[in-house]
Amino acid sequence: MANDDSAALAAVGPRLRALRHRRGTTLTQLAELTGISVSTLSRLESGSRRPTLELLLPLARAYQVALDELVDAPATGDPRVRPKPIVRHGITFLPLTRQPGGLQAFKAIFPPDAPTGDRTQQTHEGYEWLYVLSGRLRLLLGDRDLTLDPGEVAEFDTRVPHRILNPGPGAAEALVLFGPQGERLHVRARPANAEQR
Repeated sequence: MANDDSAALAAVGPRLRALRHRRGTTLTQLAELTGISVSTLSRLESGSRRPTLELLLPLARAYQVALDELVDAPATGDPRVRPKPIVRHGITFLPLTRQPGGLQAFKAIFPPDAPTGDRTQQTHEGYEWLYVLSGRLRLLLGDRDLTLDPGEVAEFDTRVPHRILNPGPGAAEALVLFGPQGERLHVRARPANAEQR
């Protein structure tokens, strides 16, 4: 049992380094997010510093992953995802995937925007797919201004300036798939019957 614990602790450093590299974060950026010094983070990743709860908790928060994922705790056998809300710029995101990096799925809840709210468009690496569940969303995409109703889908490269707004009056909900490296959603459909092939 002690050997299993030692092996699990020894694997934490490489797992942290791999997670940081997948996120494209530097040690300096991570130090600013967590309040942990760059040298401590470096020693933790190299395995020369033993991981402690005081170090792992801020790292789990910074990476927005469960502590279990950092230490590779054994699976409980329960496949259900229990999302913990993340609020950014007033929008509530419920993560629907467990694994960090790669394609991520979220349920997003957009409160109504103030009539004089910020309309500044942003850009970042990635690719986004947006499906409106309820309410209406306004997608500013470059020089395009689109209104999306329930059941409508938008797919776009997030390097194009964009902003998602909720014209109201109530909250709007959407499913969002996001690929940080520009992964696109591929939908494959089979013909209904062999004659259509």
